[in-house]
Amino acid sequence: MTPDTAWAWPWWSAMVAVNIINVIVCLTIFRRTTRSAGGFSNITDQYQKHMLIMGLIFTMVGAYRAVFVSRYLYQFAWFDVLANSSLLIRFFAIFAELSFAGLFAYAMLRFSKDLASNNHTNPALNFIESRSPYLLFFCIFTAQFFATIATINKNNTLFAIEETLWTAGFLLILPLAFIQLRRALSIKAEAEKKRIKMLLTSSKVIFAWCIGYCSYGVFFHLPMDFFSDTANSTMAVTTAMPVAQAGLAAVWDAFFIVNESKEFGDWGFGFLFWHSSYFSICVWLAIFLMRAPRAQE
Repeated sequence: MTPDTAWAWPWWSAMVAVNIINVIVCLTIFRRTTRSAGGFSNITDQYQKHMLIMGLIFTMVGAYRAVFVSRYLYQFAWFDVLANSSLLIRFFAIFAELSFAGLFAYAMLRFSKDLASNNHTNPALNFIESRSPYLLFFCIFTAQFFATIATINKNNTLFAIEETLWTAGFLLILPLAFIQLRRALSIKAEAEKKRIKMLLTSSKVIFAWCIGYCSYGVFFHLPMDFFSDTANSTMAVTTAMPVAQAGLAAVWDAFFIVNESKEFGDWGFGFLFWHSSYFSICVWLAIFLMRAPRAQE
């Protein structure tokens, strides 16, 4: 073990341990919710069903990716096995990331239903309330194409576009997150506050996430992707990028070739920061939202 790899197993072990706990909590929530309804098929609220499924998908894929760490552009892998294939993991990520966007979009739409606005004459407000969650989902859906093609073609610009779409998606729901937080905080009657307790908590969590993620995207990720040569010191690696193939050869390459590495210089601080945050904070958000925040009957 060299000084450049001494960090590897302690970091990996910590991430795997966190995600084992995440899976246990997720399955506990899923089991308790379905048991209280007498089985999953007996849950009558489709919103609750969909939130459970999306939370479960994101958590399980997060656990898989915590074990099989992969960096798409360079096809770096933690293990020299097919399960660590960049393209295979990208395929799993499609379902996870759409689930993540769906959790936010569905929660915000449910908030607007359970705690509706009294102002129906403002077209801008009506648009933000009724359309911005769908715009978030559309941005994340579109990002999947860029990320998948970038994984196959080794194109960093396409990855930058993917990150831009993620940032744009959450910027689009930021006004609604603020509006919903203010609306929930404006409730003063004790009985009504108790009825919307889950909505108040979710509005705080979603607004805090939007502020944090949008700040990260606007002030760190996007400038680094598009404008900064200093990316070489944070996200770039010491190993040369694999030669991009064409056609089916590119798909074969992205699926079957893995470059096992545990060198810090290959992964880079930027990737490790992103990976650690993604498979901890993002999974915690998904587990929170899978409880289907809603007003009490």
